[in-house]
Amino acid sequence: MAANPRYQWTLVLLLSFNFGVVFFDRNAFNFLVSFIAPDLGLSNTQVGLIAAALSFSWALAGLFVGRLSDAIGHRKAILVITTVAFSAASVLSGWATGFITLLAARLLMGVAEGGIMPISQTLIAAEVAPERRGLAQGLAQNFGANIIANSLGPIVIVAIAAASGWRNAFFLSALPGFLMALLIALLVREPAPVDRTAAKQAAAIEGGALALLRNPRILLCVVQSVLLVAFLVVFSVFTPNYLVQVRGIDPQGMSLIMSTFGFASIAIAFLVPGSSDRFGRRPVCIIAAALGLILPLGILASSGTAGLPLVLSIALGAAMSGLFPLCMATIPSELVGPGRQATVMSLTMGISEIIGGVFGPAAAGGLADRYGGSAPIWMLAVLAVLIFVLALRLPETAPVVLARRAAAAG
Repeated sequence: MAANPRYQWTLVLLLSFNFGVVFFDRNAFNFLVSFIAPDLGLSNTQVGLIAAALSFSWALAGLFVGRLSDAIGHRKAILVITTVAFSAASVLSGWATGFITLLAARLLMGVAEGGIMPISQTLIAAEVAPERRGLAQGLAQNFGANIIANSLGPIVIVAIAAASGWRNAFFLSALPGFLMALLIALLVREPAPVDRTAAKQAAAIEGGALALLRNPRILLCVVQSVLLVAFLVVFSVFTPNYLVQVRGIDPQGMSLIMSTFGFASIAIAFLVPGSSDRFGRRPVCIIAAALGLILPLGILASSGTAGLPLVLSIALGAAMSGLFPLCMATIPSELVGPGRQATVMSLTMGISEIIGGVFGPAAAGGLADRYGGSAPIWMLAVLAVLIFVLALRLPETAPVVLARRAAAAG
C-alpha cells in the first residue's frame, strides 16, 4: 500500500538529492581532468580506464547489493552505510599521487556507490502509488543528479580547483555525502516487508536472474541501458576535455557549457518520466531519443566558442537523460512482481555499468589517442542512433495506458 503523499514526496526528494551527491562525486573526476591529467601525467587511455574502473566496481556492487536487499530487507541501513562509504572514497581520490592510486580510489568509490540507486528505486516502488511511479523514479534518478552534479557541479568543482587545487576540490565534495547519510538515518523509514511467500512464488514463476534476462522485454531494457550508460559516461568524461583541448574553450567556459546539460535535465526529470505516466513509456522514450541525437551532432558542428548553437544542442540533447529511469527502473520494475524489483533493477543497472560504463570510456579513450579528440564525440553520435532504434521496440508498461487499452478492448 502506498504511503501518505507527504512522506512519498519527502522520500523521493531526499533520495533524489542523495543520488545527486553520489553523481557529483562520480563526475568530479570528469570535470577535473584538465587539472589532474597534466599534474599526474595521465594519457587519454588512462583517463578512460579510470572512468571504466569506477563503472566496473559500481556495476558489481550494484548487482550484489540489490539482490542482498531483496534477500534480507533492511534497505535503509544499507543505504546509510554506502552513503558514508562513498563520501570517504572521495577523500581518498584527493590523496592520489599517480595513475594507480587514483585508479584504486575510484574503484573503491564505485563499490560504495553501486547499490544506492537500485535500493533507492526499490524504496520508491514500495511507497509511491503506481500511477505516479514514472515521475517519482524519474525524479529520484535525474532531478537531484542534474541540480547537484550536472548543473552546479561543473561550475563549483572547477571554481574550487582553480582557486585551491583539484585535491581540495575532492576533499570538499565529500562533505555533502556525510550530511545526506544523517538525513536518511533520521527521515527515511524501512518499508513494510514484502510477503516472502508471495515473493518466492513469483521467483519460482519468473525464475532466477538468468531467467529474467531470457525475458526479451527485460533483455531489451538491459541493452538499451548499456547504450545509455556508454553515452552518458563518454559524454561526461570526454566532452570537457574536447571543449578545452580541441575547441580551445577555457575551463571556466567549458564548465558553463557542461552545466547546460544539467540545467536542461532538471526540466527533463519532470517532463519525460511524468509524461510517460500519462501518455505511455514507449512514445515518450522515442521522442526523447530522437532529441538526444541533436547533442553529438551539435557539438561536432559548433565553432570554437560557447555560442548559442552549441548551448542549444546540448540543452535539447539532454532529453536523452529522461530515458535512464524509464529503461533502468520503471519499465523493468513493472515487468516483474514486487519481490523481484530490486533484483531486476540491479540487473539493468549493473550490466549496463559493466558493459557500457567500462567498455564505453575505455574504447573512447583509445579512439581519442589514435584518431584525435573528436573521436569520442563521433562515438556519441553512433550510440545516439542505436538508442533511437531500440526505443522504437520498447514495451508499454504504464498502468494508466494499459488500463485505457483494457477498457477500450472491453
